[in-house]
Amino acid sequence: MGATFTRRAFAVGAGTAAVTTLGLALGARARGQGTLPGGLVASRTPLPAAYTLPFVVPPVAVPVSTSGGTDVYEVHEVERTLALLPGLTTPLWTYAGSFPGPTIVSTLGRRTVVRHTNELPVPVVVHLHGGHVPAGDDGFPTDALLPVGSGPVAYGAGGVTAAGIGTARLGPTGARAGAGNDAGLPAGALGVLADPEARVTSGTRDYVVPPQPRAATLWYHDHWMGATGRALWRGLMGFHLVLDPAEDALGLPGGERDLPVLLCDRAFGADGTLTYPVSGPMTEPGHAMATPFTDGVLGDVVLVNGVPWPRHEVAGARHRLRLLNGSNARAWSLALDPPPPGGHGLVQVGSDGGLLPRPLPRDAVRLAPGERCDVVVDFARYRPGTRVQLVNRAGQGRTRQVMMFVVGPRVADPSRVPSVLGTGPAHDPRSAAVQRSLAFQRWGGAAGSWTINGESFAPDRPLARPVLGQLEVWHLSSDVSHPVHLHLEQFEVLGRGRAGPGPDDHGWKDTVSLLAGEEVTIAVRFTDYAGRFVVHCHNAEHEDMGMMGTFVTG
Repeated sequence: MGATFTRRAFAVGAGTAAVTTLGLALGARARGQGTLPGGLVASRTPLPAAYTLPFVVPPVAVPVSTSGGTDVYEVHEVERTLALLPGLTTPLWTYAGSFPGPTIVSTLGRRTVVRHTNELPVPVVVHLHGGHVPAGDDGFPTDALLPVGSGPVAYGAGGVTAAGIGTARLGPTGARAGAGNDAGLPAGALGVLADPEARVTSGTRDYVVPPQPRAATLWYHDHWMGATGRALWRGLMGFHLVLDPAEDALGLPGGERDLPVLLCDRAFGADGTLTYPVSGPMTEPGHAMATPFTDGVLGDVVLVNGVPWPRHEVAGARHRLRLLNGSNARAWSLALDPPPPGGHGLVQVGSDGGLLPRPLPRDAVRLAPGERCDVVVDFARYRPGTRVQLVNRAGQGRTRQVMMFVVGPRVADPSRVPSVLGTGPAHDPRSAAVQRSLAFQRWGGAAGSWTINGESFAPDRPLARPVLGQLEVWHLSSDVSHPVHLHLEQFEVLGRGRAGPGPDDHGWKDTVSLLAGEEVTIAVRFTDYAGRFVVHCHNAEHEDMGMMGTFVTG
């Protein structure tokens, strides 16, 4: 969005009390979804016709301070009831009362601090997906921010007190072993955090984002251990854009023609509540799910920035779409219907970690959960009045429909797509100091665990200890489809099997889609920050059920 991007007036600094209790309708009918991982949850309410509701841009956060080279934002996690479907309201967990949450904007070369205050009834963990940040600010799954009013809590089988937390104790099963106010949380909701190294705070926490290496479309979301899937499903996600004023010289579309587009799928009960197929209280971590859903949860309603199947009136000019897959398990294969004359209607200019070296004309782009892709669409290639659908070739039924653009008259358009954009990765795998193999597999059949190298997640059991500054090559293999996300660093995809990178692998990446039975090789160099980080499957249900591993840099 460059320097032309305007922070729309949306104050997120004021703390507000929660106004509703979020309830989920459970037990919706599920059915298979072709080759997609997961089970489909069917909504129990009439759904709106496609392309009848207006597209909206998520609100943009306003910093409460911009002094001393640091931009400070304040965001409150709160319960809200919002109108997602016509005639119904839906209780959600939100960042600052909106879904998606407000867009945080960092400027290249400046430090950003996001001060989160947790007014939800459960712990949260905030992860800046794609960010290059220290371990204490990365959102390690056990580094919980407890709700406002929580008493001091300690974790671990021996009642080990986490740093700065006090004396009240919870054992590993969640049984109370001492006095203390935990804001009425169920015991198990805290007991899952049995990790003596956890950085646990109560009420408010500052997440520090140092100056980032390059401009990019990042996002932030909840990452609480064992409960990421339901937290995402209930609304805890938003864009975090790193902008570079120097990028304006490239001439890419900006201002109102630079559109964040967050895609996700959900299912709704008859009363408008979200349907998520887990047994037991939604405030408890850990999944107890029917077999179809242990593979991942799919909804039958497509939401674009929180709006079902929206419609957007666009001028006959170039637009930049910052596409983000915020789904729990659904992959998207996005294309324009009809394509423009001559095809190649999606010109890819960016990937997870920033601009590509050169633009890539595409007919379709595929996004696994967590992936981003910036494309430029020139609507001047269409006749005014043309209705252009963004469709999902990987969907079935109504999940093939995404949104519609209604093309208006051609207008003056100073934007362009230059032949050279940015600097991409160029690692030499022959210089790698270490080669590692990580197998993403399920052990124990349909009722078993999702694992990495046969092990379920244990915070204190590192699967790797990379040395800062050394180049490493990782070989990632899969049984079924797994979108693999690496914290701390962007990486380069070297190849798939015996071939080179796929069409969706170019540029700096932090998430890569492994198809069933596939091996993907990546090159990565960890820099700057020593400490604990994680690598995991970004199918949220796989992640919650153990497909995550710790690595310790130093």
